[in-house]
Amino acid sequence: MAQEVRGVVAPGKDEPVRVETIVVPDPGPGEAVVRVQACGVCHTDLHYKQGGINDEFPFLLGHEAAGVVESVGEGVTDVAPGDFVILNWRAVCGNCRACLRGRPWYCFNTHNAKQRMTLTDGTELAPALGIGAFAEKTLVAAGQCTKVDPAVSPAVAGLLGCGVMAGIGAAINTGGVGRGDSVAVIGCGGVGGAAVAGANLAGAGRIIAVDVDDRKLETARTLGATHTVNSKNTDPVEAVRELTGGFGADVVIEAVGRPETYRQAFYARDLAGTVVLVGVPTPEMQLELPLLDVFGRGGALKSSWYGDCLPSRDFPMLIDLHLQGRLPLDVFVTETIRLDEVEKAFERMHHGDVLRSVVVL
Repeated sequence: MAQEVRGVVAPGKDEPVRVETIVVPDPGPGEAVVRVQACGVCHTDLHYKQGGINDEFPFLLGHEAAGVVESVGEGVTDVAPGDFVILNWRAVCGNCRACLRGRPWYCFNTHNAKQRMTLTDGTELAPALGIGAFAEKTLVAAGQCTKVDPAVSPAVAGLLGCGVMAGIGAAINTGGVGRGDSVAVIGCGGVGGAAVAGANLAGAGRIIAVDVDDRKLETARTLGATHTVNSKNTDPVEAVRELTGGFGADVVIEAVGRPETYRQAFYARDLAGTVVLVGVPTPEMQLELPLLDVFGRGGALKSSWYGDCLPSRDFPMLIDLHLQGRLPLDVFVTETIRLDEVEKAFERMHHGDVLRSVVVL
């Protein structure tokens, strides 16, 4: 039977979000209803609110979430009621050309719940990234539920659902950071900070954090940065070269998503080094580089989609590392808030005051 719960809705472009009563249908075949325990406030939610993703308003926001499976639909066998899960927006299909080539982290046919949640008047809601977890309960495809150790705090676990996984994966999965490598991370918010943590976890010998905010640089040190560069005062390319014997870093991770910072990343890497773009650009941005430099510097220019993660593989592993004290995921939780404080959290995010605000239900 359908249930009425509270959820955070973005009614129109740039309009303030508001808490509404939403209707969550019973799960159909391949679907699950999850009782949400925590959900991080991500920049992607802000992009939805601003109309930067598409114009399918009203949106049910929230996607960096963890909770407990309440019920499942026909044919669901991987999760069951009572399982503690992290929600992910890459429910791999198993049948597309990427999956059949043994690269499911590139799945080109990820899926969401077929039914839509609605307002009480029947207005259909578009769930952010197919999840919509700023709500007491949400309906998702069962493949979007990844079971992990319930000993972890939900506020911490949910962050792997997007930004933190994107950063850690950019270092480990996409960048292939290895023992003794030199790594520079440009932009040390939630995603960039996670890239620092990922590089540290992979055994990088030198990790250089670059940002314009000393608060974020200090947090980056907590996450494993060995050196910091405030690019407001110092040329980051020259600084990275100076800290790497004049050569540049083996791997440079760009976590801002702007042409000017991408150019910095390109020239801050060593010959045959790797650039990883994990910051998300906007549609109008253009990049211009001398083609001779692209050829002459060699190496690899990569973009990282969701940290090239496979949730079923990566989420349980990272949660286990956190519980062992080897991955300080709790550092990313700046504050916990209520559903009715999401709009204020967007303001604090805009001013750079938080790594993550987390809604706790």
